Amino acid sequence: MSAAFDLVRAHVAEGRLPAAVLGVATADGVVDLDAWGGTDGRAARTDDHFRLFSITKPLVGLAAARAVERGLLTPLTRLTEAVPEFGAGRDDVAELRHLVSHTSGIIEPPLDAPAGLAAALRTPGRDFAAGSASRYSSVAFEGVAELIRHATGRSWEDEVADLARAAGADGLTLDEAADPHPVVDAAEQGLDIDRLAALRHPGAGLLGRAEDLLRIGSALLRDGGNIVRPATLQMMRRPLTGDIPRLDPYPAERGQDWGFAWNLRTRAPGLIDRDVYGHGGWSGTEFWIHPTAGIAWVLLTNRAVRPGVDLDAIANAIVSGA
Repeated sequence: MSAAFDLVRAHVAEGRLPAAVLGVATADGVVDLDAWGGTDGRAARTDDHFRLFSITKPLVGLAAARAVERGLLTPLTRLTEAVPEFGAGRDDVAELRHLVSHTSGIIEPPLDAPAGLAAALRTPGRDFAAGSASRYSSVAFEGVAELIRHATGRSWEDEVADLARAAGADGLTLDEAADPHPVVDAAEQGLDIDRLAALRHPGAGLLGRAEDLLRIGSALLRDGGNIVRPATLQMMRRPLTGDIPRLDPYPAERGQDWGFAWNLRTRAPGLIDRDVYGHGGWSGTEFWIHPTAGIAWVLLTNRAVRPGVDLDAIANAIVSGA
């Protein structure tokens, strides 16, 4: 897979990415892992933490799916079971399946939610009726977290830590002492990182290492049931968005469906292999699993705006190399 590693190395060398860690795993474990560049004089290493941003979402989705396996939730569980005051001014019903598939119609605040996530989740009104359209939502995962807490009596971060340990991953954290590489253009793009970190955001808050995600990806490729049962993983990979309207910032031409917290790039025009599920994050982080090809890959980096970085080209080089 040298072509993929050469692509990322060149992006760092030519200044498009400040720091980058790229890794690839199979069902047997990590097969390649490298790091380039750095931030503020700090050289990137393969075991460095980065802000995962929205890669947090499928990890929280896995925690919710584990609660479904235990009979504590179902995809049809209403958010009002955990948050009775939710939905003021709405005549529809938002369920877990809507929250994880970006079809809940909750009005979306900025990612750093100045008024807090609890207040944002409870804002009266709606963007659209639940299930009638899809618009990307981070605050919806505060609703998933509330349902996890209501069903299990535990926080979402504790439930995620349990599933990560089942895969041998022990580096996922919300603790800023992990010292993640700073996102070099966060302030320029209007994101208050300190405020985001204080939210402990279940849609964007985790810090992690490439190896943590690769271990989880490897376990999901084995599909042996230590994270979720094979039937549960199949459920998570079923498209929940179908042919409903796809609203900005992910219109239909981007070529994905949303499953149970997974981005399913089943219609992506730029990919060789469309049997893929995973998620990206705001600062350029990527975590993708290709079951037919038998590989999972992770890119961790730290710039929100990345002109000239074609992630489909990296994915195609990885799949072809495999």
